[in-house]
Amino acid sequence: MKPHVTERQSVKNTPTLREVGEHGVIQEIIAAAPSSLNGDDAAVLLPMAPNSRTVATTDMLVEGRHFRLDWSTPYQVGMKAITQNYADIEAMGARPIGALMALGAPLDTPVSVVREIAEGIAKRTGDYNTELVGGDVTQAEKITVSVTAIGALGGDREPLALSAARAGQKVVAHGKIGWSAAGWALLERFGTNLPDSSLQPLVDFHCSPVIDPGRGVIARATGATAMTDNSDGLVHDLTTIAKRSAVKINIFTNAVAPDELLVRAGELLDHDPWDWVLAGGEDHTLLGTTMKDAPSGFRVIGEVTRRNGDGVLTIDGQPARYSTGWESFPSDSALNSVCSLEEDR
Repeated sequence: MKPHVTERQSVKNTPTLREVGEHGVIQEIIAAAPSSLNGDDAAVLLPMAPNSRTVATTDMLVEGRHFRLDWSTPYQVGMKAITQNYADIEAMGARPIGALMALGAPLDTPVSVVREIAEGIAKRTGDYNTELVGGDVTQAEKITVSVTAIGALGGDREPLALSAARAGQKVVAHGKIGWSAAGWALLERFGTNLPDSSLQPLVDFHCSPVIDPGRGVIARATGATAMTDNSDGLVHDLTTIAKRSAVKINIFTNAVAPDELLVRAGELLDHDPWDWVLAGGEDHTLLGTTMKDAPSGFRVIGEVTRRNGDGVLTIDGQPARYSTGWESFPSDSALNSVCSLEEDR
C-alpha cells in the first residue's frame, strides 16, 4: 500500500478545483489512472468470451458518511471505492473488467485530493488487471465518489445468487471478519493517534479493506452456488441468503471467533469484539455456500441445515448475540433494536 500521507501533507501548495476548472480536474484523473479506453463519449470494452454475460453494479462513498479525510488518505478512499464494487462483481462469481467513476467535490477541494483518489483507484483496478475507463465530475457540497463496476460472467454455470443456498451445503468465507468495524471504533475513540500501534492494521483495513482478486470466480468454478459480500454485517448478510433461499444457516463459533487483534482492541475500548464480527460489516468478505470442499482461499464457517426453512441464522444453534448490521436508511424497528442492544450491554 502507498505510504500514509496526512491531509495537511496532501494539500500543501496545490491548486483547488476552482483554480484548475473541470478540464484540469479530468486531466488529473486521467493522468493518475490512465486507460487507452478512456477519453471518448463512452468506453468501448474488449469483446467478452463466448457464452459470457455482462454483470454491472454501482456503489458510492460520501464524505462524512463513509470516510473522513482526517482518518483516511484520498488514496485509501480510491482503493476502498473499487474494493466495495469489485466485491459485488466477485460475489456473483464474475470477473471485473472495468470501472467508471462519478466524482462530486466542493470547489475549494485541492486538486491533489482528486489525483490521489484516482491513484488509489488505479492501484486497485490494476490488482484486477482492469482500468478506470471513464466517468464524470461535478461540483458538490461534499466529496462523493460513485463507482460503477462492470464484470463478465463466463461459461454456462448459474451466477452465485442469494437464492441458491441448499440444505447440506457448507458456508464458506474469504477475507477478514470484524476488522473494518473494529478499525472504525478505534478511529472514533482515538482518531489517528492510537495508544497501541499493533492495532494499526485494523484502522488501515477500515480505511481500505482488501480481498484477493479472483476468489469469486474460483468459487463458482468449483461448485459454489450462493454468495454475497459482507458489507452490512455477517449476521445481516447471511440472514439475507437464508431468507432468499428459504433455508436455515448455522455458523460455527470457533470458525468466526474474534482473532487476537480484535480481542486486544475490545479490551482497549471495553467493547465486546463479537459485536464487530457479527454486526460490523464493510469487510467485503466473500460469503458463500457449496456442497464441495471450501474453494481455494476460503474457509468453512458454518452449514446450511434445513430446506424450506424460515430464513433463520444461528450461532452454534443459538440466536446471534448481535444482529443489527449496517443500514443506509434504518427503519424505526432497526433503530429500536440498536437502542435495545445498547441497553443490554
